[in-house]
Amino acid sequence: MTQRDGLFRLSVLIAAAMSMTLVWLVLRQLGMPDSLSPEALSQWLNSRGALGPLLLLGLMVMTVVVGPLPTLPITAAAGLAFGILPGALLAVSGSLAGALIAFFLARLLGRDLLRERFRDNPLFGAQGSQRLLFVTVLLTRLIPIFSFALISYAAGVTAISAWRFALASVIGMLPMTLVFASLGQAFELHPLLSMTAAVMILAVMALLPWYLSRHRQSRLARWLGLD
Repeated sequence: MTQRDGLFRLSVLIAAAMSMTLVWLVLRQLGMPDSLSPEALSQWLNSRGALGPLLLLGLMVMTVVVGPLPTLPITAAAGLAFGILPGALLAVSGSLAGALIAFFLARLLGRDLLRERFRDNPLFGAQGSQRLLFVTVLLTRLIPIFSFALISYAAGVTAISAWRFALASVIGMLPMTLVFASLGQAFELHPLLSMTAAVMILAVMALLPWYLSRHRQSRLARWLGLD
């Protein structure tokens, strides 16, 4: 990487950080509540009239890009404020926009390095399996225990194409988005159920590349395009 490339990537990172800071300041200036509970957020969004949907989109984008902030209460607030289907559509649109920003930031900053270091890896190599990566993103989107932001950034440094990432994200997050938007609350999934599902998915994600690297001629490897 040349010095010019490094400066360009640094400038993009700074611009993204400044943009998210600006969004946060605008939202706070417009009265965003300290509490991110669905009830408080929905009351605030309704009080802003026609600006409500735009504020929801901005809040969701910032939440996904920044990372630590939870997205599920915002999804529930969207359902309370705008109704199930409009709220779910707004939540999905904001989440997808934020996910794509995170995806392209990670792709710009880290993709080239990992592609060179792991050329034959089915996840990071230049010829990585698009089907394997699609399924991986889809599964991690289905369970809210996985950080939405972390998965978006992680996907950006893999070989998955942007449109497959977007499609897997939408399909994966749509069921739980509809659930939370319809209930109007961010209920807690049973810890044992969530942990069991997460461990199973992580085990598959960890063991599948190892298995495929040793069984290149298997039916699964052929289906994934690794033969």
